[in-house]
Amino acid sequence: MTGMTSSARPHLNRRLAAFGTTIFAEMSALAVATGSINLGQGFPDTDGPEEIREAAVRALRDGRGNQYPPGPGVPELRTAIAAHQLRRYGLSYDPNTEVLVTAGATEAIAAALLALVEPGDEVVALEPYYDSYAASIAMAGGTRVPVTLRPQEGSFRLDLDELRAAVTDRTRLLLVNTPHNPTGTVLTRAELAAVAELAVERDLLVVTDEVYEHLVFDGAEHVPLAAFPGMRERTVGIGSAGKTFSFTGWKVGWVTAAPELVSAVRAVKQFLTYVSSGPFQYAVAEALALPDSYFEDFRADMRAKRDLLAGGLERAGFKVFRPAGTYFITTDIRPLGEKDGFAFCRALPERAGVVAIPNAVFYDDREAGAPFVRFAFCKRTEVLEEAAARLKTLAG
Repeated sequence: MTGMTSSARPHLNRRLAAFGTTIFAEMSALAVATGSINLGQGFPDTDGPEEIREAAVRALRDGRGNQYPPGPGVPELRTAIAAHQLRRYGLSYDPNTEVLVTAGATEAIAAALLALVEPGDEVVALEPYYDSYAASIAMAGGTRVPVTLRPQEGSFRLDLDELRAAVTDRTRLLLVNTPHNPTGTVLTRAELAAVAELAVERDLLVVTDEVYEHLVFDGAEHVPLAAFPGMRERTVGIGSAGKTFSFTGWKVGWVTAAPELVSAVRAVKQFLTYVSSGPFQYAVAEALALPDSYFEDFRADMRAKRDLLAGGLERAGFKVFRPAGTYFITTDIRPLGEKDGFAFCRALPERAGVVAIPNAVFYDDREAGAPFVRFAFCKRTEVLEEAAARLKTLAG
């Protein structure tokens, strides 16, 4: 029979069978179909600094990066990343052996997990987690072990005893995300010190997703795990230009780690994208050298937007967990008489003309995430004001 395959086995690798179309694609399509304001997917609706966009144009015109850039990334960007880590955190990295440029943080996460995890290894990850974590662990053949951040006094907190109990003789790696998407939690210095002690004691590798490092509010501080005793040689730090400079389409991310860890990640990365984002790498090198005032203004602008949307959500009747970092707000829909985040988010465009994401997609324990819904506030002020006005209809 023409067109039939010789096997009844499904086409998609069984490791990935649970990962169909992402919720972001579904909800973004719903936003378009209903003409709703899309506060689901986390991308800004304005571009970043004009001088950085012009730097990319200049690189294109000058022929820098239009052909394959060097495998580890262009030297200018690797030097800028190392300088950024030193200036911000006092962490010294050799740009030639300890920095790797990737196709966004998403590739950095995938390449790190594919490089460092073997079938049967356990990976402990903070739940709720960004959806690519689960897929990357599955692709590596690892076993995902979630440690759930739980609501406590207005924020989601890590139970350090639960984290310790999750580590077994099969644990290879801790996957830590702070500032944390989707909850907006920023792990404290004391919490990070405890995580570091555990990693050293049990001889674990750690991958840290720090893409929201510049978006911390209200006195919270971002401290890289690599800065703690015994962590420099066992931590793969991941950063990104997309979230900090509002050029998410450029897909420029990076890894900073000890030479043997960078070599392992690079061995995988070369067979994923090989290289990417040539001209944009030169522009991001200039962006990382922007004065402190840029980062301070960016943070202040996002904090104002957070407060605008949080206030609107509270007036609409949600319980709001005001985030200490990132550009997402997690809400509890139970005060609205709702308990199923999926059903709520699928109905919200018709009810209020706004799109959000059900947090349950970020949980293995769907029940634990069921009543929580995430909104993104990285949008223009007038868009957030209109969204808040629309959501007010939920309050009756």
